[in-house]
Amino acid sequence: MMHARDKALHIVAEGLLLPESPRWHDGRLWLSDWGAGEIKRIEANGDVTVIAAVDALPFSFAFMPDGEMALIAGTMVSIRRPDGRFAPHADLSGLSPKPWNEIVVDATGRAYVNTIGFDFPGGEFRPGLVASVSVDGAVRLEADDVAFPNGMAISPDGQTLVLGESYASCLTAFTIGSDGALAARRHLAELPGFHPDGITMDAEGAIWFADVPNRCCCRIAADGTLLQRIDVDRGCFACMLGGVDGSTLFILAADWKGPEAIGSGGPSGRVLAVEVAVPRAGWP
Repeated sequence: MMHARDKALHIVAEGLLLPESPRWHDGRLWLSDWGAGEIKRIEANGDVTVIAAVDALPFSFAFMPDGEMALIAGTMVSIRRPDGRFAPHADLSGLSPKPWNEIVVDATGRAYVNTIGFDFPGGEFRPGLVASVSVDGAVRLEADDVAFPNGMAISPDGQTLVLGESYASCLTAFTIGSDGALAARRHLAELPGFHPDGITMDAEGAIWFADVPNRCCCRIAADGTLLQRIDVDRGCFACMLGGVDGSTLFILAADWKGPEAIGSGGPSGRVLAVEVAVPRAGWP
């Protein structure tokens, strides 16, 4: 296993509250700042541009094939129109009234979304769900009994979805059928002692995952082997491969004092970056 040296990391942006759900799109990094309730874009010079305000926690977004932004907030998936407003696309409350957490969109415009299934913070644990949303807004349950579902990634051939289950300490894979249905559920990697949060896939089929309590990002091979670990000085909430050639690993990190402190811990959030050997592949 390889360890990245701290000096390989550099700060891209700081002064964020709780950065989450990064996406590489249109040559720039985009993210959700949960603490500020804002979607932000990181410009090439490191400047931060606020794109939209979102009154929800958690919230996430992805980009449709035509470049429009799909937002998941509360129990609604919405599409951002050219005028900046979000138009309702799919209501998820029929599957779960709890806030929905993450979204990834495939090459056809089909979205996959998940909910942890209980109130966070403060609620008693219950298993969560994964659902799909078709291009016309139809909602379908795809998987249940997932233990705090978090980041999701889709392989470049569109045939595999990988999910991080934070409370089960594993990466779970599904086969995507021709109709978008998820099947053949299996554990891609058992990760005892780790808690995978946001994830990103590379061109060798390996998965990078962020881990808050362990303050690290790790690369896991398709056979479950731990290949690389990058340690930082604060909790790692998510990661995203991007940059000009797709080989920059962006790490979203912040001090973590527990879920009750979200938005009240000061601007400790940072975007860090390090060059890695294998570029990004798939979605997001």
